[in-house]
Amino acid sequence: MKKKLLYTVFVLSVLANLILVPYVGFRLYKDRLNNDIFRLNAYAWANSQLKAPQFDENRVVFIGNSITENWVHLRYRFFVDNNYVCRGKGGQTSSLLLLRFRQDVIDLHPKAVVINAGINDIGEKTGVYDPVFAMNNIKSMAELAELNGIKVIISSVLPCKGHGWEPIKEVPEKIDDLNERIKAYATERGYYYLDYNTPMRDSENGMNAAYSLDGLHPNEAGYKEIMEPLVQNAINEVLKQTDKTE
Repeated sequence: MKKKLLYTVFVLSVLANLILVPYVGFRLYKDRLNNDIFRLNAYAWANSQLKAPQFDENRVVFIGNSITENWVHLRYRFFVDNNYVCRGKGGQTSSLLLLRFRQDVIDLHPKAVVINAGINDIGEKTGVYDPVFAMNNIKSMAELAELNGIKVIISSVLPCKGHGWEPIKEVPEKIDDLNERIKAYATERGYYYLDYNTPMRDSENGMNAAYSLDGLHPNEAGYKEIMEPLVQNAINEVLKQTDKTE
């Protein structure tokens, strides 16, 4: 009887561990993701290596998600040769960009900032998509920049048909709606609205395959042939405004 009891306890213990170990592992993994989701220190070391800009230095910071982050990987010389600073981080929504806007933009004292946000909001990376909430985060970044004497360029959300985001529906329509909001706000505030969407778009309202890696992210040609001339022109325009006011 005693042996049976011990055997039963042993079996139950093994079963409990078989259930508990994967659960604990899952919780640790989930907690790690949650603790890392803000990526507030992702650029801490890189920021510490940047010297304060000289008076005549035209430093420009690009902040955004993987579309911005991939840009510096594929087109490193574009950033180095023009004194542009990339602060993109993959998977981030507008709220996460806003959380790190001070240390990754304002504290670097650029003359201008290029803000690209919204596609991961629509992709519901941090919750159900609310266009008003996303737009308010973009507004907050722009107005924080302006308050700190930084010229503002807000880019459109690039075209995408959904990138396998089922059950998320009507992605192109949501992108168009958010871009209209961004354009109207930028016009009202006197910020530069940078339209990447129109020249990167195909006839089915997705990203042109000639300029895309996967229907969501631009390839090198997309950056080099389309986005770089557009953003270079935008930067030149806003820096001219800065020169006139100094």
